Amino acid sequence: MNKRHALRLMAYSGLAALAGMGLAACSEKKPSFNAVDITGADYAKGFTLGDAEGKQRTLADFKGKVVVMFFGYAQCPDVCPTTMSEMAQVKQQLGSDGDKLQVLFVTVDPERDTPAVMKAYMEAFDPGFVALIPTPEQLPALAKDYKVYYKKVEGKTPTSYSMDHSAASFVYDTQGRVRLYARYGAGVPAMVSDVKALLKSA
Repeated sequence: MNKRHALRLMAYSGLAALAGMGLAACSEKKPSFNAVDITGADYAKGFTLGDAEGKQRTLADFKGKVVVMFFGYAQCPDVCPTTMSEMAQVKQQLGSDGDKLQVLFVTVDPERDTPAVMKAYMEAFDPGFVALIPTPEQLPALAKDYKVYYKKVEGKTPTSYSMDHSAASFVYDTQGRVRLYARYGAGVPAMVSDVKALLKSA
């Protein structure tokens, strides 16, 4: 091997090493999430829904905040109150960044979940949480847009029915882009970590 060939090999090796370091640095900057990363998904892109005060709300209203959006209903016996209770803990554990988290609760039971019911339900967990109430006409299209499942399960009386429904949350970054699909049961620490990562990468 002549001297020129050896120098060329050394140069290539050096460039490869630098490239590897660059790739490593880039990969380190990409946030690591506990929830499923759905960045760039072609669904769950947004909504226009009335809140418990009768005001029309969109994702743009919450720009600058990480938004966690959950579908449920007020008479849900377990999953919904557990999720809202956990989100209240997440907000508390974020400390001074707690005001940069916005929780949205979308009812899949607009028949019973009136504005008064939903306002009281949100206040039971955190007054800053916002309830969204689709009309019975809006709900099917909204559920389709979000790939959310819900089904009415008849009870002993016409008003004692329950609702089967999806139990995950959609998480948006501060620019209103859907980023994460957080499954039920992941726990408070996992959500706190993911919200912090989204705030840090904003």
